[in-house]
Amino acid sequence: MSTSIRLAIDVMGGDFGPRCIIPAVARSLRQIPDLYVLLVGDAEQLASLCNKHRLPSGRIRCIPTTQIIHASDSPASVLRRKPDASMRVAIEQVRDGHADACLSAGNTGALMVLSRSILGTLDQIERPAIMAALPVAGKACYLLDLGANVDCTALQLVQFAVMGSEAARELSGLQEPRVGLLNIGSEVNKGSQRVREASELLRQHASLNYVGHVEGDGLFRGDADVVVCDGFVGNVVLKASEGLASYMQEELRQALTANLLLRCLSPLLRLALRPMNRRHDPGCYNGASLLGLKGVVVKSHGGADEDAFTAAIDRAAQAGRSNLPQHIARRLGSAGPGSP
Repeated sequence: MSTSIRLAIDVMGGDFGPRCIIPAVARSLRQIPDLYVLLVGDAEQLASLCNKHRLPSGRIRCIPTTQIIHASDSPASVLRRKPDASMRVAIEQVRDGHADACLSAGNTGALMVLSRSILGTLDQIERPAIMAALPVAGKACYLLDLGANVDCTALQLVQFAVMGSEAARELSGLQEPRVGLLNIGSEVNKGSQRVREASELLRQHASLNYVGHVEGDGLFRGDADVVVCDGFVGNVVLKASEGLASYMQEELRQALTANLLLRCLSPLLRLALRPMNRRHDPGCYNGASLLGLKGVVVKSHGGADEDAFTAAIDRAAQAGRSNLPQHIARRLGSAGPGSP
């Protein structure tokens, strides 16, 4: 077990809960030979589904809990009223050293509040941020913050840039990730005062490969490897891009059935377009990292199906294996946010 990547999964989170998550775990255990999973949730459902999907007993451990955090629960209330919630217990496995990472598809606000309370934040980090990969220009672009912080100071945006740069380095292998600041124009005098202040601090930050302002279309052209913004803007960009991807896929399906000739050719066309569809399928990029914590926590989309949750497990295992918090802490220690 010492050589395994140990992942604690909140089985009760998300729209579909155990009936989606357990099959995804079974698939991931076949695909990732060194994966060991701690399944946290309702004992009866865990026992039934683990037996149904024949999960190997030597690579899983079930941790029974009696409470569930619902989407309607306020983040503040879960700290006081749900000590035995599956999400909370899963995070505690990371704190106690039983797991290398935690994965949940549950309430995002509750996950952030519980993670901050149980794990704590890294020194020099005022607020954790949520980061996810978007498929752009045939590769991944890391975008943060995606909703944890609606209002951010210039210094916090710089902290996001440092964390995102280090995460991109560890997760994608880029030696000097290009960091951009999302803005309404590429000129240095464009944007709000806060964005302009953050841009000036980023230009002075010697440890970052800062490439300046990035506009919305530049994000999808691949003008930067890491793009920084506040949580309000980031969440809108993420949801809009996911909606656009789904819309284009539906338009393509309708186009292929528009007339008899296209219907006859559709099997060949679908085969030719499959790689492109997969590159732009939001589910293939499921799994957002909560950066700035003293432990690895990954958030899956609440509506993730089996395929998407399998992708989230892979990302959580990768993040846990890379020891992201330690790398970010060293980066912050070598050059504090905003330092030239």
